[in-house]
Amino acid sequence: MTELTQEQLQQLLSYDPDTGIFTNLKSRGRVKIGSVAGSKYSNGYICIAIDSKRYLAHRLIWLYVYGEFPANQIDHINEVKDDNRLVNLRLATNQENNHNISTPNKNNTSGYLGVYWYKPYGKWLAQIKVNGKDKHLGYFDTGEEASKAYLAAKRKLHQFWVEEKTI
Repeated sequence: MTELTQEQLQQLLSYDPDTGIFTNLKSRGRVKIGSVAGSKYSNGYICIAIDSKRYLAHRLIWLYVYGEFPANQIDHINEVKDDNRLVNLRLATNQENNHNISTPNKNNTSGYLGVYWYKPYGKWLAQIKVNGKDKHLGYFDTGEEASKAYLAAKRKLHQFWVEEKTI
């Protein structure tokens, strides 16, 4: 099977960079002309099937607009996985994409990004990853103090991070 080209994609779909939505230009199977292309998957991303192959919509957008699939990842600047407006998308390495995370993962018990309860000291520990290594930021009496230290370090060390997520 040959790789999908920009020309083939533009014959099948129309992309609106202001809304981030693809619409179908042709009917194919259950897909009707003029309908919104794709569906939201459980991971939050929009996925579009073309010739029995599934593509992430934000990767198709890159092909549609720039003529090639991105070599690395595409970061949703505002962290909204189904917001595929062109202004919200940018190329990123895995590390850069991870730097733009603003909310703790589901396993986090402190409620703060980069903050952990350190039981041996009875204090809150703040640490940040820099070039794949943990950088110790200190122990703090409150989670809020630890979070402030983490965010100050993030502003300095994670240049790809966008603090204000409104686009």
